[in-house]
Formats: sequence, C-alpha cells, structure tokens
Amino acid sequence: MKKAITLFCIVCLLLSGCSAKQSEPIQKSTLAFQTLVTITLYDSQSVEILDHCLAMCEAYEKLFSNQIEGSDIYRINHADGTPVTVSSETIYLLNKAINYSELSQGAFDITISPLTSLWNISEGNTIVPPETAIKEAISHIDYHSVIIDEDSSTVTLTDPYAQIDLGAIAKGYIADQLKEYLCSCGIKSAIIDLGGNILAIGQNPQNRDFVIGIQEPFSQTGKPIALCNIHDKSVVSSGIYQRYFEANGVLYHHILNPKTGFPADTGLNGVSIICSSSTDADALSTICMLLGKKDGLALINSLDETEAIFITTNNELFYSEHADNYIRK
Repeated sequence: MKKAITLFCIVCLLLSGCSAKQSEPIQKSTLAFQTLVTITLYDSQSVEILDHCLAMCEAYEKLFSNQIEGSDIYRINHADGTPVTVSSETIYLLNKAINYSELSQGAFDITISPLTSLWNISEGNTIVPPETAIKEAISHIDYHSVIIDEDSSTVTLTDPYAQIDLGAIAKGYIADQLKEYLCSCGIKSAIIDLGGNILAIGQNPQNRDFVIGIQEPFSQTGKPIALCNIHDKSVVSSGIYQRYFEANGVLYHHILNPKTGFPADTGLNGVSIICSSSTDADALSTICMLLGKKDGLALINSLDETEAIFITTNNELFYSEHADNYIRK
C-alpha cells in the first residue's frame, strides 16, 4: 500500500508530575503500510489489547493493499474489468474515497495507481518517467470508472487498465477502526500512530491534552515547527519532504497531480489536518496539498469542526479560521 507520508507528527507527552502510583504506559509497534505503527495505552496494562490492534492492522493491510496478492483492491485491479466481490468495509471506504474525489473535483483520485506505480518514488525510484508513459498513465485515471454495486457487494473497473490506490485514505480509516475497538475495551487514554496519522483517545494521564508536534519540513533533527493540543482528535500530515528525489536541481516528490502526471507544485511543503475523523483528515491532507493554500483554506473553512495548518515552501504557517483553538502558544 502506498502511504501518504512517513512520520510527520511527533507525539510529545507532558507527563511531568505523575504520581508514584500511576502505571507506566505500554505500547507495541509493528511495520505495516510501509511505515511504523505504534499503539500506546495509558490507562491499561493489557498486552492482549495491543496484540489485537496489531492484528487488526495486518488484516486491514491484507484487505486494502494494492500490492498484496489476494487483497480486495489487488483483485479489483487485476480483474480485467469484471465484477469482484469484496467486503463491506472495502465498499464503505471506496464510497468515502469517491466522495472526496468528487469534493475535490478530481484532484484526489483513487484510480491514480497507474501513475504512482510509474513514478514509484515510494520504492526508491530516482528517474523521471518518459512523457509518453506519463500521458498513458493519466489516460487511465478517472474515479468514474469505479462502479460499486452494493446489492451484490461487487466492484467493477470499467477501464480494465485503471487501478485503485487507497494509500491516501486507508490509514485514516484503520486508525478510526482501532479507536472504535479500543473504546469498546474501555480504553480512555491512548495514542494511535500510523506513521504520521495520529489519533488521540481522551487526554493524557494528567487529564491534559496530548501535545502533538508537527515536524519542520526537511529538518534533519525532526524538530517541530508547530505544536497542537488535542484530545479525541486526529492530526494527519501530508508533505513533500519525506519521499522524494532530486534530478537536475528539481525535487520530485510522491504527491502526484492526477491531471498533470507530475508531483504537485502548489507552493506547499506540508499540510496538517485536525478533526475527529482520521479517515477525513487523511484524505483532506492530500487534497489540500493538491489544491494549494488558497483553495485548500477555502475548502477547510467550509467544513464543520475541521481545521488545518498549511506550511509553505518558505516554511511560513497559515491557519484555518479556528485552528488557533488547537495551537500551543
């Protein structure tokens, strides 16, 4: 599964003043979705709960990856235009992604896989593809080719050369499912970290907001450029400074414009979205990177209970209307 970004958010937990009786947090990590996944519990010592979370990550990767043979997405992409029976969760996520494709007027397009596979930046490619190949890939990008029949639980690609990539939304959905599971187990204080997709459950053990650091673009030390105070919110970041290569003095990054076929050039280094749904935050962070600051801010300001931090290529910060409510001064 192509991931939208590696670690952009650093969880800063202000735990000074803990009582001697307070249990230490427990956490477990695994590699999934080409990134490090870490689940931290602050009000439970249940290793079994952590193990179940990691098992959920593995199961969802096998469901949504476009690279794992036998996954729902892999089977759709290799069905030569014939209907494929998939899970209800795959149908839900595809519908959600198509809604965002429509909202962004195609700037966000889940059939971008022919283009991402061609550039292959996430796998370490350092060569600009030929223009003819880019044009060919673009010709097969159109989310309208995804036909969902909910009655029969099938998905069909009307263009047999189109391919789906859920990498810009799947991790957010998985984070939301992990939160639902943890809350069902009675967990009231936890951090879910899916490689830059941060979701906080409740507050920290001192009944204070968690502090989430947003990495300064291209920083070699990982220092934060901004800090956010959150509880029961998700912070998801997308940016150009983790997966890229340079050729002839030009930086080519992994956030590709499905209309031009080249990396997005919108004057932004990164965007962080703050909202309750990690699914929404995941998609919106990519959309705003593709739209740019002006149109991205307009979109975020039109949405309820959704805020954003935009980082320009000069590392200037711009905020949505009510983002100040979350910024640590």
